[in-house]
Amino acid sequence: MAYKNPSRSAVVREQGLMTEVLNLLWRRREVSRAEIARHTGRSRSTISDLVARLIAAGLVKEVGSGESRGGRRPILIGFRDDAGVILGVDLGATHISVILTDLRGSVLAWRDRSYPVRSNPGGAGDLALELCHDCLAEWGGDTNCLIGIGVAVPSPVDPEAPDRVLERIHPAWRGRAILDRLDGAFGVPVFIENDANLGAVAEHSLGKAVGVDDFLYLKVATGVGAGLMIGGEIYRGSTGVAGEIGHIVVDPAGPECVCGGHGCLATFVGTQALVRRTRELLKGPVPSTLAGADLDIKTIEDAALADDPVALRVVDEAARYLGIAVAGVVNLLNPGSVIVGGSLARAGDRLLVPLREAVLRRTLVASAAASEIRISELGPRATALGAATHVLAASLANPNLFRGVNTA
Repeated sequence: MAYKNPSRSAVVREQGLMTEVLNLLWRRREVSRAEIARHTGRSRSTISDLVARLIAAGLVKEVGSGESRGGRRPILIGFRDDAGVILGVDLGATHISVILTDLRGSVLAWRDRSYPVRSNPGGAGDLALELCHDCLAEWGGDTNCLIGIGVAVPSPVDPEAPDRVLERIHPAWRGRAILDRLDGAFGVPVFIENDANLGAVAEHSLGKAVGVDDFLYLKVATGVGAGLMIGGEIYRGSTGVAGEIGHIVVDPAGPECVCGGHGCLATFVGTQALVRRTRELLKGPVPSTLAGADLDIKTIEDAALADDPVALRVVDEAARYLGIAVAGVVNLLNPGSVIVGGSLARAGDRLLVPLREAVLRRTLVASAAASEIRISELGPRATALGAATHVLAASLANPNLFRGVNTA
C-alpha cells in the first residue's frame, strides 16, 4: 500500500473544498452557509470556518437575508466581483488590445492600438506594457488588487514552451519570449493561450455559447483560427496545436501558404487574401465604390454592408471557402454550435447566409441541424476578454492565486 502524507492530503482536500465553494458562489452569486454545506456534503461548522477565511481574504461577504424555511432567515454569502481585477492582452498580428475587468468580466478599461506585432516583437512588448499601465491608471484603483494577466497570441501555444510563438508564422519572433516585458512587471502570474481558444472561452462564459459545452469558435481576422470547446473545456490536442483550421486544404491547386502547403483556407480567407481578391475583382467591369479606395478589411466590410457588388462577391467567396472547412469539423465532431468571430464577423448575414448554405451542402443533415451557425456579439473585445476570463477560471480553480488566500 502506498503511504500518503496525511498533512499533504489534508491540504489537497482543503484546496478542493475552497475551489468548489468559490465556484459555487461565483455561479450562484448569493448562497447561504447551509446551502453550501448541503452542496458540498461538509458540516456546517467546516463551511462556517471556510467562509470566515474567505470573508477575511475579501473574496466574499455577507449580503443580507434569504427566505426562511421555517426558522430564522439565513444569512446569504455573496461573491465579491470587486475583490480583484484582471488584465487581458490581445497580441494580434497587426494590433494590440488590453482590457481590464473585474471578477465578473465587466469591463473597467479598454485600450486598442494598431501595431505591426508580427514584425516588431520588441516594440510590441513595450506597447502592451504601456497599455496595461494605461488601463490601470484609468481605473484608478489599488494595483495590489491585480490578480493576473492573460495574454492571447495568434499562434499555437506549446505547453512545453508557452512563451514562444511559432517561428514559421512569426519569423521575427525567433528567440524572443512573449513575456519579455510583461513577466514580472506587476508581480502577478501571466497566462498565455492561443487567441482563437480564448475567443471560445469568452463565448462560453459571456457570449453566444453560454450553456453550450461543445462548440466551434471560428476567428476570421488577419488569419483564420478555431477554438474547440469539448465538454466545457478547450481542446488543445497533444502538443497544443488543435484548432489550426486555417491550414485545412480547401483547394489543392491553390496558392502557397506560409506553412509550406498549397490551397490552405488561410490563403483564401483572412485580411491579406480578401484584399488581394478585391483588387483582382476591381480590374473587371463591375462598378464598385471600392475603386481607388485604401483597402483593408473594414473598408471591404463596410462596402459589403452597403451592398457593393464587388465586396459582396468577396465576402460570399470567403464564406464558401470557410464552409468547406467548417463542414469537415461539423461532420467529424458534431458540435452544438459554430460561432463566427473576428473582424470579418462584422459582415453579419452577408457572411452567415452563404456560410450556412455551404456547410449544409457538405454535411449530414442531422449534423448541420444540430450545429447552429451564429455570429459573435462580443465584437473586437472578444479575445482580450477571453484572456481575462482565462485568468479568472485559473484563479477559481486554484484559490492560492488570489492575493490574501492561502489554502495550505
